Amino acid sequence: MYVRDDEGLRSLVESMRGSDVLAVDTEFMRERTYYARLCLVQVATDDVAAIIDPFVVSDLEPLFELLRDPSITKVFHAGSQDLEILVRMMGEAPAPVFDTQVAATLAGLPSQVGYQALIKALVGVELGKAHTFTDWAKRPLSEDQIRYALDDVVYMPEAYRSLVKQLAEGGRLAWLAEDFARMADPATYECVLSEQYRRVKRASSLDRRSLAVLREVAAWRELEAQTRDVPKRWLVSDESLVELARRAPESRDALAAVRGLNEQVARRSGDAILDAVRIGTAVPDDELPRFEKRKRLEGELDELADAMSAVVRVRAKEHGVAPTLFATRDDLERFAGGERDASPLSHGWRHSLVGADLEALLDGRIGLSVAGGRIVIGEPCTRLEPEDQ
Repeated sequence: MYVRDDEGLRSLVESMRGSDVLAVDTEFMRERTYYARLCLVQVATDDVAAIIDPFVVSDLEPLFELLRDPSITKVFHAGSQDLEILVRMMGEAPAPVFDTQVAATLAGLPSQVGYQALIKALVGVELGKAHTFTDWAKRPLSEDQIRYALDDVVYMPEAYRSLVKQLAEGGRLAWLAEDFARMADPATYECVLSEQYRRVKRASSLDRRSLAVLREVAAWRELEAQTRDVPKRWLVSDESLVELARRAPESRDALAAVRGLNEQVARRSGDAILDAVRIGTAVPDDELPRFEKRKRLEGELDELADAMSAVVRVRAKEHGVAPTLFATRDDLERFAGGERDASPLSHGWRHSLVGADLEALLDGRIGLSVAGGRIVIGEPCTRLEPEDQ
């Protein structure tokens, strides 16, 4: 079904209200804009599948009402970007949600499994990839494009039910509650202007005073990109932003001397950029931002992370899940460096399955040994006291 008018959308929504599951996908473009431009919405229940054309459907509110319905589980695959778009349009997140990519790793499928591979594994259908890089903003859509777009949702309800069955039988379904609650939290998709400097490449190369300037000019760039709805890189590149912060220009002439700074941007927004620089240079010394350095324990952090990786692999194999579902290498290094409170390894099912073991390993309460060619997690080896070494 291809929905091209408001009446068609209302009729579609009415036909879907009795379902307990709604598969959702979107097609969008954002190469030339800050905000993603919604080009298509695909939805499916067990019985009905449709694509909705937002270019010609003027009122999407009936769809949003369906997405808000707490009795319907909204199923996405790798849905973070889809949800970000919907949160901006709806003012809230669809809820409850279920992400088949996240769930698949608990069912033994590879981490970050693609949609085609997921459907082949769970439904036994081989999907095409011909329109992976289609310009979805162009009209009219071909029959092949419409069929491809529908394929992105038509098999998802069956895949969802298969995953739920497997995870429930293995006692793992509840493990996902925290992850999915975070996905349905609008705060997850909020842009905090004062934190954008942390995403700038090579920001860590700056001293704290320059970092304060970077914080202000990065916030200006983000807000300006939002206001004009253009990509951030079109205004000022990361490299030029770092150079701005390092030089802290005080005049338009000094601003013009910053390498790589777009002349048109400098003319249009020079005063605003200089104001941001002045705010950054006026920050009191005791309030300067910093990138927290990880606390190093005895020994090399890399070696600690290697040992922790071994524990993660053992537990992941025991539970039949991908190791990266427990933790990435960066997660392990941060955990080893003392950043435990905010770590996913310190909370919920990840802590129960592997985080507690990692704490014990770092505290010396358990150790690793080899038996029968396999790594075994058990009692630590006897410690050598200084006088025994």
